[in-house]
Amino acid sequence: MNSDTKGSRSKGAATQQRMVESMLELVQVHGYAGSGLNTVLAHSGAPKGSLYFHFPEGKEQLGERAVGLAAERFETLITDAFTAADPQASAGSIVESVVEVLCRMLTESDFSVGCPVSVVALEMGVESERLRRACERAYESWIVPVADFLVTRGHGEAAARATASSVISLVEGAMIVARARRDVQPMRDAARTLRTLLDLPPAATEAGR
Repeated sequence: MNSDTKGSRSKGAATQQRMVESMLELVQVHGYAGSGLNTVLAHSGAPKGSLYFHFPEGKEQLGERAVGLAAERFETLITDAFTAADPQASAGSIVESVVEVLCRMLTESDFSVGCPVSVVALEMGVESERLRRACERAYESWIVPVADFLVTRGHGEAAARATASSVISLVEGAMIVARARRDVQPMRDAARTLRTLLDLPPAATEAGR
């Protein structure tokens, strides 16, 4: 492969990535339906005509990639928090620190930016099976590392999975309420509830199943 071909492919990959990032940013603020393809092109600075070259299946393909990118970023936030935490730190305190990062994201954006996965799930979960599956995969990618961490802290696999699912569901719901109220207190209320739950001894959690 000559250098011109490599350069062309690298440039094409960069253009594609810019469009995915633009779609993600626009969905966070305007929703999926409110993020038109022309707006994505203008926001990304991508050449006209490049959209269907990079995303021949259209807006749903681009939306799917944007959801995937959001999933990767939040998964990294979760895994980094667990990896960097003091070995003596409780699971509840670690999750609380992740929630604080999300609180900052909300306040710094003046509550204009939320979780794009929940936005797409609410808007398109019934309309598009492709996007519903993308959201399902995103949530699964967040549940798994939380469950895996709980297992390392002595929880049984089934109980860890159920608790991890509850963690993600409560945080996602709290973020929606926080945006509606323009106040991060629902997020902090959720974090406090989760800390109580997660800091129970594993045997107590198992007994409740």
